[in-house]
Amino acid sequence: MKLALTYNVKKETDEEISSSVKDAKNSVTSKYINRELVENYPERIDDTYAEWDSMETIDAVKAALESGGHDVMLVEADENAYERLKELKPEFVFNVAEGYYGASRESQIPAMLEMLNIPFTGSDSITIGICHDKSRCKEILSYYNIPNSKFFISDIQFDSNNLEFPQFVKPLHEGSSKGIYNSSLANNKEELISEIARIKECYNQPALVEDFIGGKEFTVAMLGNGENVKVLPIVELNLDFVPEGFNKIYSYEVKWFFDTRENQLDIFTCPAKVDEKIYKQIEKVCKDAYKVLRIRDWARIDVRLDKNNVPNIIEINPLPGILPDPRDNSCYPKAARHGGMDYNAMINAVLNEAVKRNS
Repeated sequence: MKLALTYNVKKETDEEISSSVKDAKNSVTSKYINRELVENYPERIDDTYAEWDSMETIDAVKAALESGGHDVMLVEADENAYERLKELKPEFVFNVAEGYYGASRESQIPAMLEMLNIPFTGSDSITIGICHDKSRCKEILSYYNIPNSKFFISDIQFDSNNLEFPQFVKPLHEGSSKGIYNSSLANNKEELISEIARIKECYNQPALVEDFIGGKEFTVAMLGNGENVKVLPIVELNLDFVPEGFNKIYSYEVKWFFDTRENQLDIFTCPAKVDEKIYKQIEKVCKDAYKVLRIRDWARIDVRLDKNNVPNIIEINPLPGILPDPRDNSCYPKAARHGGMDYNAMINAVLNEAVKRNS
């Protein structure tokens, strides 16, 4: 099959990285991060492109699709993408593009493909846009009584005197732990106001403020459509391995500073070691969320247990991270490996689900 692979790629040349390091040390974001981290890991401070893929990942996805017998063309999701797709006329598109501008940036490539009537992997432009707006996503989950924490948006007037702390603060329109730092856990009114200001200053968007759910955390890889959607082996996060002095949350610092290829944190267990009842409850809540949000083909859903051990949805990723190197602890490929699929098989399984849905 004649395929196009749509993507966004991170800066990788020495000149770009050097410039990025310099900019990061002087960036607004850097003043909110532990100073030792700023000095020791300047190349990881700038989270502008946190959601984008490395060329290593793009090449791995391309190779995986080619291993399935397909002819693969690369199409970067920039301002030329529409004309390039129109010219190439692929039979199908494997989409991992995150986009760049605007709150609905992840919807840009799906919308183009819908206009061109080219079938593609993953959710449509509406679902992707809803999932990228965390408040709209939570509103739908709440309407269907799918457990998730109470929340408000920071640019809507609120009474901080009636809040129970801690509160969890994150950007309204970001992914890949972008904007979620150690300070995101606000323990009092002053910290909350400071975090809301940080989100506005660094990302020029409102903050989503949620009641913090303090139980065990899991991430759940989903594959398929309709009644045949499969839950791959659930990954449990043991946040006790987060370094001393940092909150037990999967923050940007933990994800991109502490848990690296060179120094992996022993933070993941797959499949999760919880009793069968809770395991099945996690599967059910994720299937319910997948259904009501009309997610297609694949997704990764993050879950935490509340004080009553009820699984609550904390994040939905209809474009899950798929780093190919096991040392990177990318959770969708990790779950797939434990489910008996290597990287190539996983990528082609997603494509096959999308093709089957379009047949």
